[in-house]
Amino acid sequence: MNKYIGISIMALGIGLTSCNDFLDKLPDNRAAIDTEEKVEKLLVSAYPDIDFIVVAETMSDNMDDMGEQNPNTVRFLDQVFHWDDVTEGNNESPEQIWTSSYEAIVNANQALAAIDEMGSTSRNMQVAKAEGLMARAYNHFVLVNLFCKHYSSKTATSDMGIPYLDGLEEKLNLHHERGTVADVYEKIDKDLQEALPLVGDDYMSVPKFHFNAKAAYAFASRFYLFYEKWDKAIEYANLCLGSNPEGQLRDWSYVSTLTASSDAYTNHYIDASLNCNLLLMTAYSNLGWYFGPYTVWKRYAHNDYLASHETSKAVNFWVDKASAAKDDGYAASLYYSRPRTYAGSNFDFVVFWKLPDLFEYTDPVAGIGYRRTIYPALTTDEVLLNRAEAYVMKKQYDQATVDINTWVHNITTVKTTFSTDSIVKFYNAEPYSYDDAEKLQSTVKKHLHPSFEIDAEGSTQEALLQCVLGLRRIETVQQGLRWFDVKRYGIEIPRRVINADGVPESTYDWLTLDDERRAVQIPDKVIDAGITPNPRAKTKDNDYVGEQLEAIQ
Repeated sequence: MNKYIGISIMALGIGLTSCNDFLDKLPDNRAAIDTEEKVEKLLVSAYPDIDFIVVAETMSDNMDDMGEQNPNTVRFLDQVFHWDDVTEGNNESPEQIWTSSYEAIVNANQALAAIDEMGSTSRNMQVAKAEGLMARAYNHFVLVNLFCKHYSSKTATSDMGIPYLDGLEEKLNLHHERGTVADVYEKIDKDLQEALPLVGDDYMSVPKFHFNAKAAYAFASRFYLFYEKWDKAIEYANLCLGSNPEGQLRDWSYVSTLTASSDAYTNHYIDASLNCNLLLMTAYSNLGWYFGPYTVWKRYAHNDYLASHETSKAVNFWVDKASAAKDDGYAASLYYSRPRTYAGSNFDFVVFWKLPDLFEYTDPVAGIGYRRTIYPALTTDEVLLNRAEAYVMKKQYDQATVDINTWVHNITTVKTTFSTDSIVKFYNAEPYSYDDAEKLQSTVKKHLHPSFEIDAEGSTQEALLQCVLGLRRIETVQQGLRWFDVKRYGIEIPRRVINADGVPESTYDWLTLDDERRAVQIPDKVIDAGITPNPRAKTKDNDYVGEQLEAIQ
């Protein structure tokens, strides 16, 4: 499935130059957007209908290779898991993510231009302007974090960015420069600062599917965390969470009372009436299959060994070690919504019941259509952990510990209040992953190499960062955000093969600190149109070498 809107720019901003004058004019078949109602309807299309989740999650350390005994894969996933440049077509491929996001940006820009042309100062149009700016900023944020190196105050002014489209395209064949990561972040910042004073939900009949005020504050907290602006991340997290964060979080204790079926849990997880769900998005996607209770695409999986040593089933600071030693399932049993383990002769995976597998029939008689899903792009639970991380970076450890306790008490049945010292003591007693002789060992912490300054390993700050990153990993598993934490903190990860006994047997690749594959390659069609590709080291599987970059430019 590939959907195209009526704007003949194809949303790629790709610079095919032409010597024909008539090609320098945009064949504009846009309907006139000249009323407030039309603007509001157009903004529905300012959100991408392809998710980044499958690509980002598969590239992260939330996946291991279950080996050749598990045949459940496709070549697209093989390429993504191995951090190869993706050449296989798929509805959730990097090319589709790129196209869908830029289509959404073009629609946001058209709405913003219409608001400006109408000169309306009504409250509805002020809110619509805020939504258009927020949607434009969000789409560029996804693109820059997927297709570029992560933002670093040390290198962002030289790292390649992505084209930032902040106005209507007057010509079909414009050559858009990539600019730098710093340029993109500055423009996102500008859009946010213009939008945030105007946000609301005045005209929105279903606010949770739009950038309402709380969703805007949530996105701002994530953006400024990634931007290394800790005070602003805290400021917007506070605006989002209010004075009673506990009442804004997902009610996991209620979830535990639901009928024990994946449909019941996943339908509740995306319920628009929940305080925790701030922005919901729909997507043409197989992720309901991929991250659900099915063996489909499970060659690469969040398996039992990984879950038991690193994530949702691992012994953590809130788990009694003596009880866990007697019962392998003890740590998992403490969650209100426990992780679900599936194992068979050639499959082994652990999932939370989160995102639904939906089906849209295009021909009910023939039984054909598209797989879809709905996912919470922004939640209060993530915002709480954004704030906790920012507090740690500010060395406001007591405040961070309050947020850590709030998260633990909400998602587990544990009610003990943990001190900063007790959390630090736990993490400092744990070994680092991959420090064993074979570099296969998994634990709840990994060496961190962020571009920004943090205190040495074993310090209070480093231990609390290990804690918050671990909580973020559990909170966002199956939702793609771990990949961005891997990039932000320079976490090095292997590609491991899990043997028939369910333990790591060998490694065959490593994503190192300066590995160029951390930036997903931009689509071939975009490169063919003259946009500079991301650099790649010379390998037998890779044609993008430094000399070729010069030739393309």
